[in-house]
Amino acid sequence: MRIRWPRRVSAQVLAVQLALTTGVTVLATSLFLAPFSSELDDQAMRRALSIAQTTAADPGLARDLVTSRPSAGGPVQRDAERIRRATGALYVVVMDTRGVRWSHTHTVEIGQHVSTDPSLTLAGREVRQIDTGTLGPSARAKVPLRDGRGAIVGAVSVGIAYDSVRARLLSTIPELLLYAGAALFVGVLAAIGLSRRLRRRTHGVAFADISALLDEREAMLHGIREGVVAFDRDGRIRLVNDEAGRLLGLGPDAAGRALDEVLPPGRTTDVLAGRVDGADLLTVSGGRVLVANRLPTRDGGGVVTLRDRTELELLGRELDSTQGLLDALRAQDHEHANRLHTVLGLLELGLHDKAVEFVAEVADAHRASAEQISERVRDPLLSALLVGKAAVAAERGVALRVSASTLLPDTVVDPRDLVTVLGNLIDNALDAVAERRCDEPFVEVELRAEHTTAVLRVCDTGPGVPPGRRRQIFAEGWSTKGATGAPARRGRGLGLALVRRLAERYGGMARVTARAGGGAVFTVVLPEALAPEDGARERRLTAAGGSR
Repeated sequence: MRIRWPRRVSAQVLAVQLALTTGVTVLATSLFLAPFSSELDDQAMRRALSIAQTTAADPGLARDLVTSRPSAGGPVQRDAERIRRATGALYVVVMDTRGVRWSHTHTVEIGQHVSTDPSLTLAGREVRQIDTGTLGPSARAKVPLRDGRGAIVGAVSVGIAYDSVRARLLSTIPELLLYAGAALFVGVLAAIGLSRRLRRRTHGVAFADISALLDEREAMLHGIREGVVAFDRDGRIRLVNDEAGRLLGLGPDAAGRALDEVLPPGRTTDVLAGRVDGADLLTVSGGRVLVANRLPTRDGGGVVTLRDRTELELLGRELDSTQGLLDALRAQDHEHANRLHTVLGLLELGLHDKAVEFVAEVADAHRASAEQISERVRDPLLSALLVGKAAVAAERGVALRVSASTLLPDTVVDPRDLVTVLGNLIDNALDAVAERRCDEPFVEVELRAEHTTAVLRVCDTGPGVPPGRRRQIFAEGWSTKGATGAPARRGRGLGLALVRRLAERYGGMARVTARAGGGAVFTVVLPEALAPEDGARERRLTAAGGSR
């Protein structure tokens, strides 16, 4: 019958632990018994040798061997039996140079030749061995017997019963097995405890299931369109999936490193490290708007999920632009309706000349305002933005002024970036002005070119920004709407952060200062935002040639 290998991890570990514990116990017992048996044998042979040497050292024994004959009542037999009984030896045999016994435990063997070869001993060597003789197996020792002049006259052979050695060995086995059983019992308990702990930690799944789960996890983490970053309790990155690496600009070597080593200081790093509390936290990384959520793990680490909201944010900005255009159209429609009502009243009153004069004055004023903006701001997108924002500002009771020092040529490399910056600054200024009531509220815009650098400055008559909040106001998640410098509500606090990010991408900067008389001045410097005049002239000529 084939033994089935258990599938659960805990059962497999238990089986392996039991096998290892049993094997180690058996091996340790065997390794102990083998040298112990050898040691007992060696001790028995040493004892036999000691008895034989002591017997052979008696000078009277050698003299009696030479002067008497072998007999059961002879002096040699009496001395040998006295020594055997005193030492507890199996036998004490004295032989002459011919190998004839002069003493033996069994007197009938006296006068007979010994059963083993005594030549080595009679040649002057001491012999120790485990052998079998007429009395059975024994641990024996043989030493030469010398007379007073040192001549060998015989030999003494002493045997220790081997059964006594075996009995000593066997007597220790039960105690040894008791200790071995206790060790095995402790090992089994430890294996069972470890198995139960593994069963709780692995939820009773098999090794194959764990491997499949790991493969599925890798495929899922690297296949989903959300970024996932896992940290250990020390803040080191344990896992970064492909989407998180793309959103944060992390390389394949980010795993195992501290977060501060792979990302610069800022809100993104604080959010990922858990130093900012909250759900659906907004942050900007590499020009992308991200929504981050951090979930702590039981080992003290954490897992952060990242969602890319850049496209939604762009759509929201487009909707804001559309809303701004609708506001501008609504404001113009309201103003146009008032003017039509005025013209209608003049016509009904028969004041035709006044009606003509009023229409000409209104048309000239509107054309002069639009022409003034287009003359100072040559880029059509930026000038159109200013015209539309002027109408929105007028609707809100705020004057939108264009500074006399404004002069921006039509050499803007990417007008959309400047539209984003200028639109956010104007909207921010209009909201700030609405919070502070004054006699003549206004927002002033200045656009200047310094070689290839574009300088945008927007000042307002709002409440201004306290000095302690002027750095935080450009951070993600902070907004000037509502309480100045307060944490933004959900979905807000990104306009000025995007302005700063855009300025940094150009290698420039964005800052806010105080305006004399109250209010704030926002300044954005965009190096290389303008093309050289020669390059701009070539593009205009190329465009003109293509339009023919």
